[in-house]
Amino acid sequence: MIKSLAFLNISLIDVENRKAYPISMEQIVKESKDGCVKDKTKKKVKKAKRGVGRPKGSGNKDKEEIELTPYLKFVKTSVDKALTMINKDLDIAYFVFDGAFGNNNAIQMVKRSKLEIISKLQRNSALYFPFTGEQKSKGARRQYGDKIDYNNIGKKYEVFTEVEGDIETTIFQMEMLHKKIPNKLNVVIIQKYNTKTKRISNVNLFSTDLDLSYEKMIDYYSLRFQIEFVFRDAKQEWGLEDFMNRKKKAVHNWANLSVFMVNIANGLRKDEELRELSILDLKTRYHGMKYLDELFKLLPKINSDYLKKEVERKVANMGAIHPVDLVA
Repeated sequence: MIKSLAFLNISLIDVENRKAYPISMEQIVKESKDGCVKDKTKKKVKKAKRGVGRPKGSGNKDKEEIELTPYLKFVKTSVDKALTMINKDLDIAYFVFDGAFGNNNAIQMVKRSKLEIISKLQRNSALYFPFTGEQKSKGARRQYGDKIDYNNIGKKYEVFTEVEGDIETTIFQMEMLHKKIPNKLNVVIIQKYNTKTKRISNVNLFSTDLDLSYEKMIDYYSLRFQIEFVFRDAKQEWGLEDFMNRKKKAVHNWANLSVFMVNIANGLRKDEELRELSILDLKTRYHGMKYLDELFKLLPKINSDYLKKEVERKVANMGAIHPVDLVA
């Protein structure tokens, strides 16, 4: 077993520029399978087996008023902190989760933070069309219609089709119900059919925003991957992978400093002259400028601005993989 650290990263994603900007990093505490923090002193107690059927006197539970797991409480606290930092400067509408959070607990957590969720369901999720037939005059109203058949969804829900080689891609969009989720879901199914092998595979995306178009849902969910680039840059370039801190506060500070430097690098590369530089070239440039600044302090004052800028231009490119002729 290799000891390691796990972090929860909350990032803002710029849809137009296709970039993720980390806001905070929180260390994740190791938990047991049921979501509770492990307590080694606590003894295991066997639960008595319950009989078949519903216990006498029990009623239906409100699926919206659920108790969040310790991990989801931790995520919600981090999300709320991030929203507080953003304040009202930006209008945040969606929270994008990976497929591990395609469940009612995560949906209710996001709704309590006054956001709409975009996530992924299991490929064989038991989804139902809303019932549209005639209701009975007595008794509870029927909510669930036919269960979805992924091999025969229906042309009426088809919104896009494309054939490339042996693969036929079809996208469906519709409002669906799930018996474990109280809210209607805006579901987008991306189905791929292999005309040679006759095999069908599908990806099921969903959102609680019933008005969200399928193009935006697919686009926003795919932008999640930009957060992976945040971790890549923080680990490769800014020390997240090999720092030596051990205390909780020091680990927290270093992790946040690493991702903060990712933001600094992205901010610098918004400059038209620096846009094409890699992070390594950017670091090389500013290292060179810092060394040169210290060197100038040891030398007599250079009165020629041209000479000073020419020296700076050459030093800034020393060690760069892709030298760029910049004016300092």
